Amino acid sequence: MGFIPLFLLLSLTALGAASGEEAEDEYTWHLRKVPLVLNKRTVILSSPEFKAEAKPQLNVTCGIECQSQLPLPSVSDLENFLSYETVYENGTRTSTEVYFRDFDVQTEHAVIMDSHTRRKREVYGTDSRFTIADKQFVTNYPFSTSVKVSTGCTGILVSPKHVLTAAHCIHDGKDYIKGVKKLRVGILKLRSKRGGKKRKGSKKRNRRSLEIKPSFQWTRVKRTQVPKGWFKGVSEDVAVDYDYAILELKRPQKQKFMEIGIIPSVKKVPGSRIHFSGFDDDRPGQLVYRFCSVSDESNDLLYQYCDAQPGSSGSGVYIRLKEPGKKKWKRKIIGVFSGHQWVDVNGVQQDYNVAVRITPLKYAQICFWVHGNYADCRDG
Repeated sequence: MGFIPLFLLLSLTALGAASGEEAEDEYTWHLRKVPLVLNKRTVILSSPEFKAEAKPQLNVTCGIECQSQLPLPSVSDLENFLSYETVYENGTRTSTEVYFRDFDVQTEHAVIMDSHTRRKREVYGTDSRFTIADKQFVTNYPFSTSVKVSTGCTGILVSPKHVLTAAHCIHDGKDYIKGVKKLRVGILKLRSKRGGKKRKGSKKRNRRSLEIKPSFQWTRVKRTQVPKGWFKGVSEDVAVDYDYAILELKRPQKQKFMEIGIIPSVKKVPGSRIHFSGFDDDRPGQLVYRFCSVSDESNDLLYQYCDAQPGSSGSGVYIRLKEPGKKKWKRKIIGVFSGHQWVDVNGVQQDYNVAVRITPLKYAQICFWVHGNYADCRDG
């Protein structure tokens, strides 16, 4: 759709609130106790080779019906999937095993069990993406939370020093991407650029030649953390369920970040609508926003047809719900955009764009990676 006028975009981003006014109590963030994901043991590993090639994520994954027929994973399996690797800027690496407290497998998977519905497939048609062209608007919340990852992906600020992105943006399942050794994150800032000719007899440039435009300010990544559920050989057919990672920056950023939240069933989201912004490859240097309704969901994935191109992988998927007891609406990140996937649906391969849901366990893990303590991660 190209450039979008500011007034129209404001109208579009307000749609969630408008549609939710008829169901105030239903469309509300409901905080609940989160299980603890505790570190059990950390060991030092050899340095990664950093030889993997960066490429768009494309797998054949167990489909919606397939996932509903799988037995629930055991606590031991989940502890294995949520154990994680940490890579530091000097190239060293550690592996951390985890264990859970206050956790029940049935509760973790109860959100979708009774609300599974199938929607009619949406047909790909006119490109529904919007380029955020307004120079001031692109550096204001919520769009200012989107960042560019130097391996060619997008991420989203979840604290002044932490970026949430897709695991495949830094790891191909077997090894870390080449660029991870010197990984950087680019944040759009408004910068002044002088141009034009000097006036005759004057050392000063014409003030009208002062141009203000957004450009990336790059900062190095201090460490990365990836769940082992993403690694090939650790899990089978469910790797995409763990396609998320946290990047810790060397320098804190001043702009507002977006909080993470635990996703409810999409039935409890106005219009089942999700939003995300990314740096799509076909629009270099531009931030691209889109929204769409979720077509279907499983316990760990959202299946949808939001128009997207490579480069948008790792975008933070967010929704708007009301804060409990308040009239104010609040955005929270409830997923990570993974990209295009072929999904097995009743033995037939069907293509979707897929996002990883932030479940209570994943919330607990990501929150601990960000805050470094459990006290700030008990309610999600």
